[in-house]
Amino acid sequence: MGIKERKERHKEDLKIRILEAAKKLFVKEGYEATSIRKIAAEIEFSPTTIYLYYKDKTDIAYALHQEGFSLLRERLAALVYVDQPFERLKAMGRAYIQFALDHPDFYELMFIMKEPMKYLQAHHPEEEWPEGERIFDGLIKTVAACQDSGYFGGMDTNEVAMLSWSVVHGLCSLHITSHFKHIAEKCGSYALPAHEALLESVFQVYLRSLERLS
Repeated sequence: MGIKERKERHKEDLKIRILEAAKKLFVKEGYEATSIRKIAAEIEFSPTTIYLYYKDKTDIAYALHQEGFSLLRERLAALVYVDQPFERLKAMGRAYIQFALDHPDFYELMFIMKEPMKYLQAHHPEEEWPEGERIFDGLIKTVAACQDSGYFGGMDTNEVAMLSWSVVHGLCSLHITSHFKHIAEKCGSYALPAHEALLESVFQVYLRSLERLS
Protein backbone atom coordinates (compact mmCIF):
# COMPACT_ATOMS: atom_id res chain seq x y z
CA MET A 1 0.00 0.00 0.00
CA GLY A 2 1.38 3.39 -1.04
CA ILE A 3 1.62 6.57 1.03
CA LYS A 4 -1.49 8.07 -0.59
CA GLU A 5 -3.56 4.95 0.13
CA ARG A 6 -2.36 4.86 3.75
CA LYS A 7 -3.32 8.51 4.22
CA GLU A 8 -6.78 7.87 2.79
CA ARG A 9 -7.30 4.86 5.04
CA HIS A 10 -6.15 6.87 8.07
CA LYS A 11 -8.58 9.63 7.12
CA GLU A 12 -11.52 7.22 6.78
CA ASP A 13 -10.62 5.40 10.02
CA LEU A 14 -10.50 8.70 11.88
CA LYS A 15 -13.88 9.78 10.49
CA ILE A 16 -15.37 6.48 11.67
CA ARG A 17 -13.92 7.02 15.15
CA ILE A 18 -15.33 10.56 15.26
CA LEU A 19 -18.80 9.36 14.25
CA GLU A 20 -18.79 6.48 16.71
CA ALA A 21 -17.73 8.76 19.55
CA ALA A 22 -20.34 11.36 18.63
CA LYS A 23 -23.12 8.76 18.39
CA LYS A 24 -22.21 7.42 21.81
CA LEU A 25 -22.20 10.87 23.40
CA PHE A 26 -25.34 12.12 21.63
CA VAL A 27 -27.33 9.18 22.98
CA LYS A 28 -25.70 9.04 26.41
CA GLU A 29 -25.49 12.75 27.28
CA GLY A 30 -27.85 14.35 24.78
CA TYR A 31 -27.12 16.47 21.75
CA GLU A 32 -27.02 19.83 23.54
CA ALA A 33 -24.63 18.57 26.24
CA THR A 34 -22.23 17.12 23.68
CA SER A 35 -19.56 19.46 22.39
CA ILE A 36 -16.88 19.09 19.75
CA ARG A 37 -14.38 19.23 22.61
CA LYS A 38 -16.05 16.25 24.32
CA ILE A 39 -16.07 14.27 21.09
CA ALA A 40 -12.39 15.04 20.61
CA ALA A 41 -11.58 13.98 24.16
CA GLU A 42 -13.44 10.69 23.60
CA ILE A 43 -11.05 9.76 20.75
CA GLU A 44 -8.03 11.51 22.31
CA PHE A 45 -7.55 14.04 19.53
CA SER A 46 -7.69 17.82 19.50
CA PRO A 47 -10.93 19.62 18.52
CA THR A 48 -9.00 21.12 15.62
CA THR A 49 -8.64 17.66 14.10
CA ILE A 50 -12.41 17.14 14.09
CA TYR A 51 -12.94 20.48 12.34
CA LEU A 52 -10.78 19.20 9.48
CA TYR A 53 -13.58 16.73 8.67
CA TYR A 54 -16.82 18.26 9.99
CA LYS A 55 -17.99 21.87 10.18
CA ASP A 56 -19.91 21.53 13.44
CA LYS A 57 -22.10 19.21 15.51
CA THR A 58 -25.01 19.31 13.09
CA ASP A 59 -22.68 18.20 10.30
CA ILE A 60 -21.67 15.19 12.43
CA ALA A 61 -25.30 14.43 13.33
CA TYR A 62 -26.29 14.51 9.66
CA ALA A 63 -23.40 12.20 8.70
CA LEU A 64 -24.63 9.69 11.30
CA HIS A 65 -28.17 10.17 10.01
CA GLN A 66 -26.99 9.23 6.49
CA GLU A 67 -25.09 6.21 7.77
CA GLY A 68 -28.18 4.93 9.58
CA PHE A 69 -30.33 5.28 6.47
CA SER A 70 -27.76 3.35 4.47
CA LEU A 71 -28.09 0.45 6.94
CA LEU A 72 -31.89 0.59 6.82
CA ARG A 73 -31.96 0.65 3.02
CA GLU A 74 -29.79 -2.48 2.93
CA ARG A 75 -32.37 -4.34 5.00
CA LEU A 76 -35.32 -3.14 2.95
CA ALA A 77 -33.57 -3.74 -0.40
CA ALA A 78 -33.43 -7.46 0.34
CA LEU A 79 -37.25 -7.52 0.43
CA VAL A 80 -37.85 -6.40 -3.16
CA TYR A 81 -37.67 -10.07 -4.13
CA VAL A 82 -40.74 -10.95 -2.04
CA ASP A 83 -43.23 -11.51 -4.86
CA GLN A 84 -46.55 -11.12 -3.04
CA PRO A 85 -46.97 -7.38 -2.37
CA PHE A 86 -48.90 -7.69 0.89
CA GLU A 87 -46.34 -10.15 2.25
CA ARG A 88 -43.63 -7.69 1.21
CA LEU A 89 -45.44 -4.88 3.05
CA LYS A 90 -45.59 -6.99 6.21
CA ALA A 91 -41.91 -7.91 5.85
CA MET A 92 -40.99 -4.23 5.45
CA GLY A 93 -42.78 -3.41 8.70
CA ARG A 94 -40.97 -6.17 10.56
CA ALA A 95 -37.60 -5.15 9.08
CA TYR A 96 -38.18 -1.54 10.13
CA ILE A 97 -39.08 -2.55 13.69
CA GLN A 98 -36.14 -4.95 13.91
CA PHE A 99 -33.81 -2.18 12.74
CA ALA A 100 -35.03 -0.01 15.63
CA LEU A 101 -34.50 -2.89 18.06
CA ASP A 102 -31.00 -3.59 16.74
CA HIS A 103 -29.89 0.05 16.32
CA PRO A 104 -31.79 2.27 18.77
CA ASP A 105 -28.98 4.86 18.67
CA PHE A 106 -29.22 5.21 14.89
CA TYR A 107 -33.02 5.19 14.99
CA GLU A 108 -33.05 8.10 17.42
CA LEU A 109 -30.72 10.10 15.17
CA MET A 110 -32.74 9.27 12.06
CA PHE A 111 -36.30 9.72 13.24
CA ILE A 112 -36.42 11.43 16.64
CA MET A 113 -33.60 13.98 16.91
CA LYS A 114 -34.34 17.25 15.12
CA GLU A 115 -30.71 18.24 14.46
CA PRO A 116 -30.26 16.39 11.14
CA MET A 117 -33.33 18.16 9.79
CA LYS A 118 -31.91 21.49 10.99
CA TYR A 119 -28.75 20.68 9.06
CA LEU A 120 -30.78 20.11 5.89
CA GLN A 121 -32.70 23.35 6.34
CA ALA A 122 -29.49 25.31 6.89
CA HIS A 123 -27.28 23.77 4.22
CA HIS A 124 -29.67 22.32 1.63
CA PRO A 125 -32.89 24.34 1.82
CA GLU A 126 -33.80 23.26 -1.73
CA GLU A 127 -34.10 19.62 -0.61
CA GLU A 128 -36.89 18.18 1.52
CA TRP A 129 -35.56 15.01 3.16
CA PRO A 130 -33.81 12.83 0.55
CA GLU A 131 -32.99 9.90 2.86
CA GLY A 132 -36.50 9.64 4.27
CA GLU A 133 -38.10 10.19 0.88
CA ARG A 134 -36.21 7.24 -0.64
CA ILE A 135 -37.53 4.94 2.08
CA PHE A 136 -41.05 6.33 1.82
CA ASP A 137 -41.05 6.04 -1.99
CA GLY A 138 -40.35 2.32 -1.63
CA LEU A 139 -43.27 2.03 0.78
CA ILE A 140 -45.60 3.86 -1.63
CA LYS A 141 -44.60 1.54 -4.48
CA THR A 142 -45.30 -1.50 -2.31
CA VAL A 143 -48.72 -0.16 -1.27
CA ALA A 144 -49.51 0.56 -4.93
CA ALA A 145 -48.55 -3.02 -5.82
CA CYS A 146 -50.85 -4.23 -3.03
CA GLN A 147 -53.70 -2.22 -4.58
CA ASP A 148 -52.98 -3.76 -7.99
CA SER A 149 -53.41 -7.13 -6.28
CA GLY A 150 -56.79 -6.21 -4.80
CA TYR A 151 -55.84 -4.71 -1.43
CA PHE A 152 -56.94 -1.31 -0.09
CA GLY A 153 -59.59 -0.76 -2.73
CA GLY A 154 -60.78 2.83 -3.03
CA MET A 155 -58.15 4.08 -0.59
CA ASP A 156 -55.53 6.73 -1.31
CA THR A 157 -52.09 5.16 -1.84
CA ASN A 158 -50.20 7.90 -0.03
CA GLU A 159 -52.57 7.82 2.94
CA VAL A 160 -52.20 4.04 3.37
CA ALA A 161 -48.41 4.41 3.17
CA MET A 162 -48.42 7.22 5.74
CA LEU A 163 -50.68 5.23 8.07
CA SER A 164 -48.37 2.21 7.83
CA TRP A 165 -45.27 4.25 8.54
CA SER A 166 -46.94 6.15 11.37
CA VAL A 167 -47.93 2.94 13.15
CA VAL A 168 -44.51 1.28 13.03
CA HIS A 169 -42.74 4.56 13.82
CA GLY A 170 -44.98 5.07 16.83
CA LEU A 171 -44.18 1.58 18.10
CA CYS A 172 -40.46 2.07 17.54
CA SER A 173 -40.43 5.49 19.19
CA LEU A 174 -42.22 4.14 22.26
CA HIS A 175 -39.64 1.37 22.41
CA ILE A 176 -36.64 3.70 21.95
CA THR A 177 -37.81 5.99 24.75
CA SER A 178 -38.51 3.00 27.07
CA HIS A 179 -42.21 3.86 27.40
CA PHE A 180 -43.20 0.60 25.70
CA LYS A 181 -41.09 -1.50 28.06
CA HIS A 182 -42.90 -0.28 31.16
CA ILE A 183 -46.31 -1.09 29.66
CA ALA A 184 -45.15 -4.49 28.40
CA GLU A 185 -44.13 -5.51 31.92
CA LYS A 186 -47.78 -5.20 32.97
CA CYS A 187 -49.06 -7.33 30.10
CA GLY A 188 -48.10 -10.86 31.14
CA SER A 189 -45.14 -13.13 30.51
CA TYR A 190 -43.66 -13.91 27.09
CA ALA A 191 -41.03 -16.25 25.75
CA LEU A 192 -39.22 -13.22 24.34
CA PRO A 193 -38.32 -10.21 26.49
CA ALA A 194 -41.74 -8.78 27.32
CA HIS A 195 -41.44 -5.50 25.44
CA GLU A 196 -40.22 -7.13 22.21
CA ALA A 197 -42.96 -9.74 22.32
CA LEU A 198 -45.64 -7.12 22.90
CA LEU A 199 -44.19 -5.02 20.09
CA GLU A 200 -44.66 -7.96 17.71
CA SER A 201 -48.16 -8.63 19.07
CA VAL A 202 -49.29 -5.05 18.49
CA PHE A 203 -47.81 -5.14 14.99
CA GLN A 204 -49.81 -8.32 14.29
CA VAL A 205 -53.00 -6.55 15.38
CA TYR A 206 -52.21 -3.76 12.95
CA LEU A 207 -51.59 -6.25 10.11
CA ARG A 208 -54.96 -7.90 10.73
CA SER A 209 -56.63 -4.50 10.58
CA LEU A 210 -54.89 -3.85 7.24
CA GLU A 211 -56.21 -7.14 5.88
CA ARG A 212 -59.75 -6.17 6.86
CA LEU A 213 -59.37 -2.96 4.87
CA SER A 214 -58.71 -5.02 1.75
